[in-house]
Amino acid sequence: MYYAGLDAHAQYLRVAVLDKSGEVVSEGHVSTRERAAIRNFLQPFRPLRVVVETCPFWPWLRDQIEEPDVEFILAHARELRAIAQHAQKNDAVDAHLLARMLYAGLIPPAYAHASAALEQLRLVRHYAWLTRYRTMCANRIHGQLHQSGIQLPREILLQRRGKEEIRRFAPRLSPEQRRLIRSHLAIISGLDAHLRALRGVIRRTAQESAPARLLQTVPGIGPYWGLLLSSQLMPIERFRTANHLVSYAGLAPITRSSGGQTRNGPLPKAANRWVRGAFVAAVMSHVRHEPESSISRYYTRTKERIGWKKARVTAARRLARIVFSMLHSQQPWRDNAAGRSSERSLQVVTANISD
Repeated sequence: MYYAGLDAHAQYLRVAVLDKSGEVVSEGHVSTRERAAIRNFLQPFRPLRVVVETCPFWPWLRDQIEEPDVEFILAHARELRAIAQHAQKNDAVDAHLLARMLYAGLIPPAYAHASAALEQLRLVRHYAWLTRYRTMCANRIHGQLHQSGIQLPREILLQRRGKEEIRRFAPRLSPEQRRLIRSHLAIISGLDAHLRALRGVIRRTAQESAPARLLQTVPGIGPYWGLLLSSQLMPIERFRTANHLVSYAGLAPITRSSGGQTRNGPLPKAANRWVRGAFVAAVMSHVRHEPESSISRYYTRTKERIGWKKARVTAARRLARIVFSMLHSQQPWRDNAAGRSSERSLQVVTANISD
């Protein structure tokens, strides 16, 4: 068995290879401009375990390296830095340290999503970013209207009647304001066309994914949230318990315990913000779709005591545990408090992609 540590950079890789006794048998620089260079460099060493820290281009590295007798390991960069504090830092030292930590079994792993899951993640994140750009354009229009004393609800600007209202107030705007608003309305119109096409792709992809279809049985979770959660969380077996999933989503507050005293702090920043955002948004959508469910009633009770901001997080925590159970048991949504199955027709649940 050989062990290789890769210190990855945009232009090159620094590689160190150890043998089964922990001795360095090869090291060097490998250019990333030649796609097969790293594969050729590692070819003589089989069987092989390769480790690289999380970086933007790790999927490309995996595609180049992974073979039947090569195991690719993705290291959690944040936890790795906490473990491997070295007084001297350079590329060669980092590559050697990665290889030696892999040899000693000290690598904190990060989950490397399969290629199909990565494609689904790119799809839903593409939709999310385009939606964000559209909102940014609407906010700029809203700001220009506000400067001229025109009060229009922000959400109207993304609707057809918003253009009619802007046209009615156009005489009160300066020439440069009208030019700015026209250009941003054109951008919004173009983004709307892209978003409509993406909604169709998301519906079809979610329909083809068994976990996404299962999650859509939860009232308020449509194709977008179902596909996002399923692509982020599967395979569910990598979470040992529901609390591990809650922690991964960053829905459990930071706990500090010392001297017999325990203090709960804020939510952790180092968490999967996509999963946390999905659960929080899904809870609010669930409350609108199913106001009499156990989660909705729990949210209502908690909101009266601690306010809606904290209540939605606690309800999202409960929803995350339910989702964990659903994905493990492969059973659809069932509202235990109501004593009946809450499985709904997918045609109803998928009516609104942004649920």
